[in-house]
Amino acid sequence: MDTWQQKIGIIVPSWNTVMEYETQRLAGMGASVHSMRIPHTADTEEKLMGLSVQAPEAAKLLAHAKVNVIGYGCTASGFLHTPAEDKALAERIKNETGIPCATSSRAIVDGLRALGAKRLSLASPYAPWLNERLKQYLTADGFEVLAMQGLSTEAHSTITRERILALVDEVMRPDTEAIFISCSNFRTLEIIDGIEQKYGKPVVTSNASMMWQMLRLMNDPREVPGAGRLFKI
Repeated sequence: MDTWQQKIGIIVPSWNTVMEYETQRLAGMGASVHSMRIPHTADTEEKLMGLSVQAPEAAKLLAHAKVNVIGYGCTASGFLHTPAEDKALAERIKNETGIPCATSSRAIVDGLRALGAKRLSLASPYAPWLNERLKQYLTADGFEVLAMQGLSTEAHSTITRERILALVDEVMRPDTEAIFISCSNFRTLEIIDGIEQKYGKPVVTSNASMMWQMLRLMNDPREVPGAGRLFKI
């Protein structure tokens, strides 16, 4: 029986080895994931900003595959822009390809709003300057970051689940309404449920939130087991 229902396109920073892995598992057997890589070799402000410049052309190539939705997956790049600029990028890609577009940073914000969470705990692999820019973006969008901690590493995909769990422990606060774990190259899919059960708080991650928004853009309301409370909305 043919169950192939959706083609999902994602724009991936070239050194990222986690986003495709997690997106395909979130998509399930009924969807295929098609990726377009764009050059990225260091988390400097110049190189991160350059990713967004390359995204529209990458999206045009994904459109050749007649994908049903496009996801731009560099979270940090989105957070270096203003919320309005990030939204404009998604609109530009949609207008130039005719395909709905989700960006990782906007999907995170929309997911947090859907969960009714404003006070956040933030964990990431980033250096302090990049965490601070992320905080500025979230604050500009009406959120309050109660605590944040990064690992000051660019080897995002090599961090163990145990270290990520310890990082979440470090940023938890009594008034936290949601836990946000940033970076599409940070392997978190297998630990979302466990964190939610431990703290009784929803968990939003870069890859899961972008997948949630891509599904909703395709009018697909399904829940995804193991991906957190966000998919129950």
